[in-house]
Amino acid sequence: MVSRQLSAFRGELSAKDVADGINAAIRNAKRLAADAKLMLDAKRYPTAAALAIYSLEETEKVSTLRALSVAQTKDELGHAWEDYRSNRTQNSAWIAAELDSKGAGHLSGFSDAMEKDAYHSSMLTIIKRLGLHTECYRKGYWSEPSVVIDANAAAVLVRIAENACAKNEISDREIALWVEHVGPAWHSSKMPDALLRWAQAMEEEGLIKPASDDVQRIGINLADPGGDERRKKYRH
Repeated sequence: MVSRQLSAFRGELSAKDVADGINAAIRNAKRLAADAKLMLDAKRYPTAAALAIYSLEETEKVSTLRALSVAQTKDELGHAWEDYRSNRTQNSAWIAAELDSKGAGHLSGFSDAMEKDAYHSSMLTIIKRLGLHTECYRKGYWSEPSVVIDANAAAVLVRIAENACAKNEISDREIALWVEHVGPAWHSSKMPDALLRWAQAMEEEGLIKPASDDVQRIGINLADPGGDERRKKYRH
């Protein structure tokens, strides 16, 4: 059998394509979170922690694909695809802080990498690796998943993943309205008004019910600690 090498797509997507991608990410995030809970219940704590982080990475793709849908230049489009494929969450700082505050077992030994006033997108990548692989970090010192990650650390990550992926699937019309109302104001001072206009249009078409958490439901956090870097990427 002749094997074909898969090449990653990097072009523009239609509203339907974006909606399909978001829904696939939502379904996969839920599946991974459910698998993580099964591993937690089975006391397979390192695997549970790693799967929970994979779930968070899939959840992050929701906001990344929304950003991709309103990219205005080839540069912005390229950055959006890069973010999509980086498999790194943008909220690791507050997750690390919560792990630290909960006294998450042996992970407290990594407190230097969990500074509460800094943005460390690599922290969850480190925890994920520690949950799946052995490693030698200094001469004669071997890191083993079952020793490094305990029940408390795994439970906190699983709970965060379950909460983060609690989203409904969306329609391509929602993305079309997103591009129409939010796209022109993306990461500018007009964003709050644009989000309100988008939410109003969604409500008028019966796509959402009146609620105070509509912005959070779509996976966009304007107070995100990584927001400055994102604004640089997507400003137009």
